[in-house]
Amino acid sequence: MKKAAPFTAGEPRANRVLGRLAEERAAPAVPPELHGESGTTVEDARRRGRGALSNVPGRFEPAARVLFDDGWQSLDDLPPFKTEVTEERARTVITRNQSPDIAFDRSINPYRGCEHGCIYCFARPTHAYHGLSAGLDFETRLFVKPDAPELLARELSHPSYQPRVIAMGTNTDPYQPIERRYEVTRRLLEVLADFGHPVGIVTKSALVARDIDILGPMAEKGLVKVAISVTTLDPHLARTMEPRAASPHVRLGTIRRLADAGIPTAVLVAPLIPALNDNEVERILDSAKAAGASEAGYVTLRLPLEIADLFREWLVAHFPDKARHVLNLIRQMHGGKDYESAFGKRMRGDGPYAWTIGRRFEIAARRLGLAGRGMKLTTAHFRRPRPAGEQLSLFD
Repeated sequence: MKKAAPFTAGEPRANRVLGRLAEERAAPAVPPELHGESGTTVEDARRRGRGALSNVPGRFEPAARVLFDDGWQSLDDLPPFKTEVTEERARTVITRNQSPDIAFDRSINPYRGCEHGCIYCFARPTHAYHGLSAGLDFETRLFVKPDAPELLARELSHPSYQPRVIAMGTNTDPYQPIERRYEVTRRLLEVLADFGHPVGIVTKSALVARDIDILGPMAEKGLVKVAISVTTLDPHLARTMEPRAASPHVRLGTIRRLADAGIPTAVLVAPLIPALNDNEVERILDSAKAAGASEAGYVTLRLPLEIADLFREWLVAHFPDKARHVLNLIRQMHGGKDYESAFGKRMRGDGPYAWTIGRRFEIAARRLGLAGRGMKLTTAHFRRPRPAGEQLSLFD
């Protein structure tokens, strides 16, 4: 970017202002460094209803393929992206972590990839481990673990297993559209209910209400909490940013249904994106409280690995007038970088702007009675079901 000439001490203020305005008008609407790689963007007709604009090969691939028109309109023959589901057989289903800034140490993810297509999804880079793109492949080439419930029952039955809250929805949404077909999440909940094992669920789908018949009895024993992610109340922004997820009013209605069923329900305002949806903090919390939410949390935008380029490309395409400002604020929150991976900073950011977002959220949550961790789940009901045919103990 061209630097402005230094002002002289005697130059009139009006001239300085007019000179600055002239430079801003002369600057390109979209800075060159914000554009994606040439030839990687997929045309609208092939990616209709998807979040990412491109499908750049995964970071571990030795070669990259770039589409170009050879003059014979060959690109017109390429089919649109359709959802493909691959069944995979895992050896275990519980994933462990030791991250000090996460409230759980184990989680279950029945699906890899997510059809919701949220452009900001921090799970996108994991598709590179399958040799796939974090872009459109992540939204269209999905993996399911159909035997996850059986694996879970086996792991919970192991004599050395010690129960603690299992989190679901921490990577990809357990209630994404293909759950209607496979019902892996529902069957996982049935196993957890049988064992009396506590679980916390994060989703942005209304499909979670389908399982109220399981979640309700679990909630009576203190075994379940559900967090509904509400990123914005603006339906246009939601459709652009999260193309195949439930609309904002449907998510609020889901909070109402769960709360009415006696299921502790939180609202997760995530991610908060500077100058894009961070102005909605108070409105989202007010609406969620009115719908029955009992607690709240937030996470600021994270842009690790491929997500930085994907988000930048999306931002320039949909909000070219805001792109430079949004990215500058993001970098202010991460020490001048797109992303800071340090524990304690990666999900909240740092600096004055991040501090302001945090204080606004804290004040609004406290005012509405949504602050704090809320009800603590219990492991007191955990029991390993007896195998069929096993003789009962004299004292059972």
